[in-house]
Amino acid sequence: MFRRVYLDNAATTPVDNRVLEALLPYLTEKFGNASSIHYYGQEARSAVDRARHETSLLIGARPNEIVFTSGGTESDNLAIRGVVEGNRRHGSHIVTTAIEHPAVAGACARLEEAGCDVTRVGVGSDGRVVPEQVMSAVREDTVLVSVMTANNEIGSLQPVADIGRAVKELRDAGNKIWFHTDAVQAVGKIAVDVDELDIDLLSMSGHKIYAPKGVGALFVRKGVRLASQNLGGHQERGRRGGTENVALIAALGTACRLASKEIDANADHILRLRDRFEVGVRKLIPEIAIHGFDSERLPNISNISFRGVEGEGVLINLDMSGIAVSTGSACSSGSIEPSPVIVALGVDDDLARGAVRFSFGKYNTDADVDYLLGVLPAAVENLRKLSPRFRTAPGS
Repeated sequence: MFRRVYLDNAATTPVDNRVLEALLPYLTEKFGNASSIHYYGQEARSAVDRARHETSLLIGARPNEIVFTSGGTESDNLAIRGVVEGNRRHGSHIVTTAIEHPAVAGACARLEEAGCDVTRVGVGSDGRVVPEQVMSAVREDTVLVSVMTANNEIGSLQPVADIGRAVKELRDAGNKIWFHTDAVQAVGKIAVDVDELDIDLLSMSGHKIYAPKGVGALFVRKGVRLASQNLGGHQERGRRGGTENVALIAALGTACRLASKEIDANADHILRLRDRFEVGVRKLIPEIAIHGFDSERLPNISNISFRGVEGEGVLINLDMSGIAVSTGSACSSGSIEPSPVIVALGVDDDLARGAVRFSFGKYNTDADVDYLLGVLPAAVENLRKLSPRFRTAPGS
């Protein structure tokens, strides 16, 4: 029986009805500008302040350390470019990893073009960096270390606590160096506390935690010098000019409050579904690799390579059956290039090209997993029958 199953929650999540209810009044009768001093403006300002408090509680921050943005990409850019441009006199070297989200990788690349030095640390086959390797890349002129909390493609959790502690020790010794983490995939799915992890800047996004697209936040620890990237008004304490999107900010605050209350129950539910799926797929389909299987990873992401087929082929076949998944690969010059993240794991090219990401959410059910396991084996088998690569693959 044909049904629709959404398994691309790492790309975006559906909006929680409770979040929608919090948003709607600020698109209608509560339409004031939060910078205005009259009643309408103060009503909007109250909503923004409440959301700032709710957002800060989710990550263990103080409300005045939260800067609202348009999403994870802007938060990453404001953090990376803001720190480097605001601390030029202390240096212009950045240490990051080879598996960062394009928002981080792109910001670093643009700064590199402008004359900064960037060191990109590789990962092991488990998708994790080694803290000692990250810190060994630090130089006297390093002003920023940026390491994601959890990878967006395979879900691998990075040792941010160890890195944050090491960066803090350097700063306590007099170095002007800061630690940023892209926590877009992690916030709301696992516990993240900026003080426990010694994080100086943290990026998050609303549409990964059942809020709408177009809103996010950047945590900026008190004392971090940050050059504003949006020039205009003095909103967000001068760090992000522009009239606040009150409706979306209210939605983000509500999503953060709900995540704080429901994070354990949601994580248990999602992990059970993911593990059930992985047990089934290992039984039903040979010649696969579950990336990061034996390492610490998010509860919601399962990235699997199917030898001998293109990940896009699996995606299209599943989509025809009503199942939404994703790949991290890209089409360039008419050929499909494997995901740089999967390549960084050191797997062979054939496996890298067959990678597919299944990402579960709080609205998924056992019936969704059953339907997926009923469709996926036949899809892979049919693709392999057409694949000359699989017919010549080892063990086939």
